Formats: sequence, C-alpha cells, structure tokens
Amino acid sequence: MKNATLTREMALRIGLAARELEAIDAAQLLKVLDELVGLPPSAEQLSALKPGRLKAAAGGLLKTQSTEAIKAACAALSGNLPGNMKTPDSILPPLDDYSEGDMPGSLRIACASNGGEIVDGHFGSCRYFLIYQVSVSEIRLIEIREVGEAADGEDKNGYRAALIGDAQVLFVASIGGPAAAKVVREGIHPLKFPQGGTARAHMADVQARIAEAPPPWLAKAMGQEVDALRFAGESSFE
Repeated sequence: MKNATLTREMALRIGLAARELEAIDAAQLLKVLDELVGLPPSAEQLSALKPGRLKAAAGGLLKTQSTEAIKAACAALSGNLPGNMKTPDSILPPLDDYSEGDMPGSLRIACASNGGEIVDGHFGSCRYFLIYQVSVSEIRLIEIREVGEAADGEDKNGYRAALIGDAQVLFVASIGGPAAAKVVREGIHPLKFPQGGTARAHMADVQARIAEAPPPWLAKAMGQEVDALRFAGESSFE
C-alpha cells in the first residue's frame, strides 16, 4: 500500500460509497480500492471503476450485493453524490396531525426516502424513513425518522430494521437479501419499487386494496386471519 493519505473529497466519496453497500464498511472498501487501483486513488481512477470490477473484488464479499447498490457505490466513488447528500432538509414534507388510536383499522407503512415524499431510497443507505398511517379513507404522514450515525455500525441493517419496527410494511427502491431477512424478522413486509414514484401514489394503491379484498400478505400485515396456503409466496399487489 503506497502513501494512503486521502484528500477530504476522496474520503467523502469512499464513505458515501460504503453507505450504499451492505456487505462491507468504509475501512474494508478502502482495502478493496487499494487492491483495484492503489491508494490514494485519483479522481480519474475512481470515475473509471466499473460496477462489475468492483463486485468481483473484495474476496467475494460483494457477490450477493444488489446491482443497484453496486452502481450507486460506483456513482458515489465517481463524485456523483447520492440523493441523500443533495436533498436539503428544508424540503422535507410537513407532518400530518396524528395521535395513537386516531385511525382504527389502519396500517403503518415505512417508506425509504432521501428527501421529499418519494420512494427513492436503498434500504442500506437511505437518509430517512417516512412513516405513514394508512386507512381506507385517510393517508397521514405521521413521522420522519432520520437514520443516524449508528446506522454505520457493525449491524447497520439490524439498526435500520429496528428503527421501523413498529411498521407492518416497508416501501423501498431496493433492498438486498440479508437486509430483507432482517426486516421480515421484525414482522415487516418489504415491497420493492425499483422505478421509485411518489409515496402517496403507492399509499393510494394500498388504500384501494384495503377497500377491496386485500391480498393475503396485506391482510396478514393488518392482523386479519388468512389462509396459510394462499399467503405462501405472496410478495406484491398482484
């Protein structure tokens, strides 16, 4: 390893890239970069790093990482900062009035977001979880939970899952298998929306399903009795 003194900008890029990944932390990513391009890396070297090359490195640690996360990490390394560094807190949506028990028969949904009422967050790196209470007649944004520094610890997926442990459903742009398993263990049903979209539009779809005959997974999330055979394999609104 050559002189590993990093500029502040390079250190920021590496730190942000590590946040996009579930399998390794910033220190491990630094070792991977040393293997791939040497340290300290230049801006040109990081910009030229391809997702396939990054995924193949790290002794196989990144083999199970989602393609979306690998691409996001490469984008951060190249200087294209992820949304959680671009969205000022001033544009966070206002909360709706809510007290526990206000909406009988409602469902609590967590939405992974980097700001605004959109589903644009990868579970392992989103900056916020928007918490909604949804019933047949109402959609209320009741809380915005910012992911703190503890999320960068040894078990960041466990920390994030616990942060939304009172929700029954999670809307997320992408999530890896190990993280999804921890979310499920918290009793939360994850739903992926790779194309993003507005949170309230997705909530409106939930409302329609509640009003009609909810699919087994949604009925179970709402505490309703369901046929176990019908529930098996359900993972979407279809």
